[in-house]
Amino acid sequence: MRRNFLLFALLLVVGLIAPAFAADTPSALPEVGQAAPDFRLQDQNGKWHTPADFRGHWLVLYFYPKDFTPGCTTQVCTFRDDVAKLRQAGAMVVGVSLDDVKSHADFAAKYHVPFPLLADSDQKVAAAYGVLTSKMGMHYAKRTTFLIDPDGKVAKVYQDVDPEKNSAQVQSDLSTLSSSKGSS
Repeated sequence: MRRNFLLFALLLVVGLIAPAFAADTPSALPEVGQAAPDFRLQDQNGKWHTPADFRGHWLVLYFYPKDFTPGCTTQVCTFRDDVAKLRQAGAMVVGVSLDDVKSHADFAAKYHVPFPLLADSDQKVAAAYGVLTSKMGMHYAKRTTFLIDPDGKVAKVYQDVDPEKNSAQVQSDLSTLSSSKGSS
């Protein structure tokens, strides 16, 4: 009897504690061809941005976990180094994480980031794009990039990207998608 009680108590405790350490199940990612979810977020300079600001241009909207971490620093620097090529191809680059405006300002200043880093501190945009997740109670955006066409529709989704290779992937696909969109 005591053994059954202890087993029951252990299962109860594990059932109550385990969810705090499990990853949240993210909502669905927007699919190719769907309108990109709307947002209104501040960048590292306190300026507000919405998808309408980028209409008429391709938009590289990339979500990353955290400012100043190794992979995120690699990714932002790679996009920084390639931003002229991306702009020449008609694309604007925007990074998004759950960090606040001050953290983004420090990150952008340290690495000379020439594009907006948007602060999704309330986690609503990451949730709308299906990239909000957590581990051990800490929420963050999964490293995911969306290529959004000039009409505001999702053209390509890159999941679990390699921070060093993501910009080159986007550039390659942007070239292909731009030429096919121009011919349709």
